[in-house]
Amino acid sequence: MKFRFKGSDEVTGFLDKGTNVTGELEFTGMLRIDGNFHGSISTGDTLIIGEHATVHADIRAGQVEIHGHVFGSIDAKHRVEVSATGRVRGDIQCPVLAMTPGAMLDGRVQMAGDRPDETTVAARVGTEAKARLGARRE
Repeated sequence: MKFRFKGSDEVTGFLDKGTNVTGELEFTGMLRIDGNFHGSISTGDTLIIGEHATVHADIRAGQVEIHGHVFGSIDAKHRVEVSATGRVRGDIQCPVLAMTPGAMLDGRVQMAGDRPDETTVAARVGTEAKARLGARRE
């Protein structure tokens, strides 16, 4: 199987098949998981879930490539890509979602532009602007 890496092609960390890790994982660079992981994952960079991986975690990352199984929520700043072998059971929040035919998703997708906090801020600005406009007319 061919993996497409964005940015640097250098994997800076690797959890191989047969590895079982539980806990909180924070890293920089590009990490590939091919084993089992339970916990939470946080990075501003790239996480690759390999074809043999099973990950039970809430994930916050810059970019996520999924070729294995993920159970938990994914919040990506830039992009989530689910390959034909990828399986996700959980919600995804990201500005760009790419799914190859055969990929599976059991959850909700929220695009970055639809985030409720952005809508709330826009509504507050609109209300304040109307209040100032109304004050000028009187």
